[in-house]
Amino acid sequence: MDNPSPFLNPFQFEITFECIEELKEDLEWKMIYVGSAESEEYDQVLDSVFVGPIPEGKHMFVFQADPPNVTRIPENDAIGVTVVLLTCSYKGQEFIRVGYFINNEYSDQELRENPPSPPQFDKVIRNILASEPRVTRFKINWEDPSAPEPILNENSNSISTMEYTDRDSPLIIIRLCPLLISTGGNNGFTHRTVNCPFRLIYLYIK
Repeated sequence: MDNPSPFLNPFQFEITFECIEELKEDLEWKMIYVGSAESEEYDQVLDSVFVGPIPEGKHMFVFQADPPNVTRIPENDAIGVTVVLLTCSYKGQEFIRVGYFINNEYSDQELRENPPSPPQFDKVIRNILASEPRVTRFKINWEDPSAPEPILNENSNSISTMEYTDRDSPLIIIRLCPLLISTGGNNGFTHRTVNCPFRLIYLYIK
């Protein structure tokens, strides 16, 4: 449960997901650190991992990545609020993106009042705001990636209940349960047949 943690510590997420039916090809997970809100050129892919092929059922793995390369972070964006993203793709099509705000600040009061230049990252504390995830979903073609039908929906507000249901594709049920927050019991879900064999159940911040 390394949150808050020193800025230079690795990121760790424990991800549990369920496949409603077998996925014959790999899922590609990426962890992305947003270096600046001004431009995507400062985004850093901290790591990517392929998981699969995946049989029907529940699965869990720990996704760990090194911290961002501090030389690629603009000095004006080093301290303050930014975002870490977890994305998942199938057959080259991104179908879900989960974002968490991060607050980076100095542990020392004097440094907070008089930030040094250049930033001293070894004295920065990283705090992932685990109770405020943002979930974006994309409708993809699970069978034929050459003919995707991208539809983007984003919940603009924080998910205080820690549960988000894709109303257009009910088989995508996302329960975000960071370790910092107590998790509830199992809920019953009614599904209708749609062409989406994946659901993300738990996303833990470690």
